[in-house]
Amino acid sequence: MPDIAFLECSRCHEHLDPREPQTVCTARHGGTACSGTLYVRYDLSEAQGRARRDAIGTTADDKRWSGMWRYWRVLPSVDPVTLGEGWTPMLPSRRYRNLWLKEEGANPTGTFKARGLALAVTMARRHGLKKLAAPTAGNAGGALAAYAAAAGIEAHIFMPRDTPMANQVECWAYGAHVTLVDGLISDCGRMVAERKAAEGWFDISTLKEPFRVEGKKTMGYELVEQLGWVYPDAVFYPTGGGVGMIGMWKAFEEMEQLGWVRGKRPKMIAVQSSGCAPVVRAFERGEAVSQMWQDAHTFASGLRVPKPYGDAIILEIVRASGGTAVALSDDAIFVSLRDWATHEGLLLSPEGAAATAAYDHLIATGFLTPQDRVVLFNTGSGSKYTDVIGARLAAV
Repeated sequence: MPDIAFLECSRCHEHLDPREPQTVCTARHGGTACSGTLYVRYDLSEAQGRARRDAIGTTADDKRWSGMWRYWRVLPSVDPVTLGEGWTPMLPSRRYRNLWLKEEGANPTGTFKARGLALAVTMARRHGLKKLAAPTAGNAGGALAAYAAAAGIEAHIFMPRDTPMANQVECWAYGAHVTLVDGLISDCGRMVAERKAAEGWFDISTLKEPFRVEGKKTMGYELVEQLGWVYPDAVFYPTGGGVGMIGMWKAFEEMEQLGWVRGKRPKMIAVQSSGCAPVVRAFERGEAVSQMWQDAHTFASGLRVPKPYGDAIILEIVRASGGTAVALSDDAIFVSLRDWATHEGLLLSPEGAAATAAYDHLIATGFLTPQDRVVLFNTGSGSKYTDVIGARLAAV
């Protein structure tokens, strides 16, 4: 595995020391703290070329790494804390010839969050950290609890009281310290920030440490490899915190440097619920950052993020790719959820159903055509949402 060359600020491009635990950029400009998200940078010269690409997973001692760790050539040099995350199925639609669904519900703890937390907890163990804390809309909490248990590290998780019950149960079962909050993920984040210094917690929140992005970038490597190392025309991504989209864009940059991919980068489609759509509103207004969304509400709990920390990066990616941002009503999302369950045999998460609903919308409006090769992300298993899905079914 490669050694990390340095950590680079996404805003000011300052370089930070990777040998110490880092959160966000500590540089100051005009007396103001930068606080930009940090990216992990490597010397990728050893991984360049098709020969290295074709030998993915193979190590010097002739072993093969499975899951997301098959991309060890572009991940930190470290002994991983793994529960078998990554290499999730790329399922072709039964009805739409050029449409694939990336099934992240096949990950440990049932969601894509396993990727980011596997690497973040791995690095936390390497740095000797003993207590990790994070706010969560639900699924990140379950993943943090699981990987912290595997690593022998304390997990302190703050989640809204109305988080789906499956998320709460798994956190308790894994032995995490859980605080239920009467509020949103933004309120949970404020509580972590206020208490972390006194409690000795390392804040492992979304985009406030560099390695959750690194874990989630493997989704970009996988989707390209599973399509024969050729980019699709568009990628639909349910966007709460947006780390998955940011990670995939970083992966595309790396693959191009390595010579591993062909074609033009895909249009990146950010998908939100109309009950909480700060990125969509900012995109439509031509703004560089989003504004706090008031009265955020949606049954797709992973999309209930009133202001993503990485909003500026998400908006930049969507625009640079020629993509768009789309918000659908909860009713439209639920209709699509039932449609895919009935006709494709897939019980999507509400967030994943937001992506399928957005696909129908952008085909109907002509933004995309049925000939475009498209990947939709189902970010988690619908089985983790049986309480909220059941409630909606009962109301029909």
